Amino acid sequence: MVKAALITPAYLSVAWALMVSYQIFTQTAVKTVVDTLVVYAPFLGLWLNSRIDMVVFVYAFAWVFVLSSIIPTLILGKERSVFVQFLVCLVLTLLGFILIDFFKSAYGFDLSDPAMLLANPYMQVFGNIAFAIFYLSLPYVFMIAIDYRGRKKRKVQDEHVKKITDEFYSRTSQPPSEQPQKT
Repeated sequence: MVKAALITPAYLSVAWALMVSYQIFTQTAVKTVVDTLVVYAPFLGLWLNSRIDMVVFVYAFAWVFVLSSIIPTLILGKERSVFVQFLVCLVLTLLGFILIDFFKSAYGFDLSDPAMLLANPYMQVFGNIAFAIFYLSLPYVFMIAIDYRGRKKRKVQDEHVKKITDEFYSRTSQPPSEQPQKT
């Protein structure tokens, strides 16, 4: 419990930074990819361009989903209640709003002003199609990596349980005189 109390602020800070930055940069990255698709696949590009808000929402949602799944697990462990997980996600969301308001009032850094955001030199990086695709694929890469790691871990646990079960049954099926002696 002490470990969770010590690392929780770090997890919350990283999660907040990733969520806010993803919300800021997603629009530009999606627009870059869709504009490129218009050139190479006009029908698909024009269709996506007419639904750009939906596409941005899906990518933003993917990132929020990944973070809201990972952070409570890291903080609370596997055994957690739905209500506690909800509270952790609520705190992450409220923290995002509070910090955005704080940056605006304390430093004049208004994250809701598109003109100020687009003037940011980092936004130009998201105009590069390769970087935009990489950036938009990150939450999906995280999801696949987490699933792969979980399956691998379950497989190792299943093999361990099978080994213990086999050893138990092999010992109990032998008469007591044939069972290995403990030394």
